[in-house]
Amino acid sequence: MSTLSFAVSDSVTMLRRNLKRALRYPAMTFSVVLMPVLMLLLFTYAFGGALGAGITGTPAGDGSPTGGGAYIGYVAPGIILMTATSGAVATAVSVCVDMTEGIVNRFRTMSVSRAAFLTGHVVGSTLQALVAITVVTGVAVAIGFRPDASVVEWLAAAGLLTLVTLALTWVSAAIGLVSRTPESASNTPLPLTFLPFLGSAVVPTDSMPTGLRWFAEYQPFTPVIETLRGLLTGTEIGTSGYVAVAWCLGLTLAGYLWARSAFGRLAYR
Repeated sequence: MSTLSFAVSDSVTMLRRNLKRALRYPAMTFSVVLMPVLMLLLFTYAFGGALGAGITGTPAGDGSPTGGGAYIGYVAPGIILMTATSGAVATAVSVCVDMTEGIVNRFRTMSVSRAAFLTGHVVGSTLQALVAITVVTGVAVAIGFRPDASVVEWLAAAGLLTLVTLALTWVSAAIGLVSRTPESASNTPLPLTFLPFLGSAVVPTDSMPTGLRWFAEYQPFTPVIETLRGLLTGTEIGTSGYVAVAWCLGLTLAGYLWARSAFGRLAYR
């Protein structure tokens, strides 16, 4: 068996292991879905009237389920993206648990490809996050989100979500490797979860104070949200698509190099 085949076979084994563990202990996966769903319901039913009146021009109390007319069409893409960021916590904790409980030391005594451990975690976490994104999108549609995307636009949106999920998963895996305890691993990625709120997830950036608006416009999640919103609802995308892909590729590369370096130092020294 060639080195590549050996690495692929071990990675598939590690992927199967992580998926089985996710099924056996579903609490973390459930929390990845629960937080975005709660946020979606909160911003749609509690704040939708006030925020929708300012964004869509639809008066509050118009009798629609959102109380703010088309606001759910604005906020749903941002909340869908939040599902990918919520998965960052689960990835970091899962990697840190393996590092601190000694399972990696067992792998060192076995004929296991060094690349398989991280590959299994990253691919498994990405698949779990994509399932969660599908569930949250279904909930959004059930409560009134009506995307008008074509098949090509849906595929582009799915590709973008996969890319940003992969980027965040690599960064989170690196965080899990350098965290000393699962508790610290669960706390460190939390800023990633709330960073979309400091972008255009729930309100347009031009409604923010100058300093915050500058930060919101140039942070990585805003172009991703604007691209996703444009693909699903037909709003203007402009250059956001190119910027979003560039951010995702840059974060993926940075996370991969960081994780690879940390794993090499910690696990096989």
